[in-house]
Amino acid sequence: MKRILLIFAALGSALAAPTLAPAQTDGTAPFSLPSPVPLVPIPKTVPVILDTSLGPVTIALEVERAPLTAGNFLKYVDEKRLDGTVFYRSFTWEDGTPGGFIQGGTQNDPKRILKPVPHEPTSLTGLSHVDGTISMAQGAPGTATGDFFIIIGDLRGFDATADQPGFAAFGRVISGMDVIRAIGTSARSATAGEGVMKGQMLEPVIRIRTARRAPAG
Repeated sequence: MKRILLIFAALGSALAAPTLAPAQTDGTAPFSLPSPVPLVPIPKTVPVILDTSLGPVTIALEVERAPLTAGNFLKYVDEKRLDGTVFYRSFTWEDGTPGGFIQGGTQNDPKRILKPVPHEPTSLTGLSHVDGTISMAQGAPGTATGDFFIIIGDLRGFDATADQPGFAAFGRVISGMDVIRAIGTSARSATAGEGVMKGQMLEPVIRIRTARRAPAG
């Protein structure tokens, strides 16, 4: 019995001891695990749900990378200034090239708009006008208020370059891109709109019933 107990005691000690790398006999260095790859932090975003007459769309606002522009949009959301506004414009390429954008928001309604937000170029934020990106509509840098557009396809020509300030991207669609594409192919008036917007105005418009921060979790 003593011999059996000693065997079990020795076995228990072996199981509890740390495992050592086997010694190398061919002159090479002992094997070691590679150093762990540093984790890259994910920039903070805030999700917002646009409840449209064609269905819900969820947008992740880049509050860390584009704090001024995303913060401006959140003010419109929190103060319910986007409730009852519409998507009113759809741009597509005349030659049939896929892609384009839809535009919506306050349409410069003096009862809804806030002070213009300073321009945050993509060269500063690191964002780009790719499929699903939301960006601010503006007549010139620093004039954007409560109108915005959402990209369908890629429009990197809207990014900032050394020669042009571009537009201020501030988020992306993370759910409901099918709704965005449906708005993009909705009926348009052949006569409504002025200048470059003629023929791009939706008829009927697509209602934004509410705009709210998504529930936690």
